Amino acid sequence: MVSEDDAVEIWTDGGCKPNPGPGGWAAILRHGEHERTLSGAEPATTNNRMELTAAAAALEALKRPCRVALYTDSEYVKNGVTRWKDGWVRRNWRNAAGDPVANMDLWRRLLDAARRHDVAWHWVRGHTGHPLNERADEIATRARESLGKT
Repeated sequence: MVSEDDAVEIWTDGGCKPNPGPGGWAAILRHGEHERTLSGAEPATTNNRMELTAAAAALEALKRPCRVALYTDSEYVKNGVTRWKDGWVRRNWRNAAGDPVANMDLWRRLLDAARRHDVAWHWVRGHTGHPLNERADEIATRARESLGKT
């Protein structure tokens, strides 16, 4: 059972420059007055893989089941989790065209991480001035730039 005391707000972002290319991801986790940031980078990846990694890593970082409001500026992540996943699973991880689902490893990781939590998925338009979305973008960009390839 998830209690009101276990409410967590998560803001995620990921990106590459160029896409595909070096990428970074970030997550901001907030619980009451506490805040934690996570980030990482990969030398050769895609925007979608970084967006998925950010959400999965954030949910994996939670130490106990929580009620989560997860904010992403990736329609790919939000739609995958809320609209497409049931069809993929029903079709043995094939998309509507019958092809294997792209990024299946990360989709499975994300769905496994989300399973133990009560997650409400929220899409926000990126780069429109929301402070936490902008911060997540800046942290992800710094992570990508730390690779030394911009």
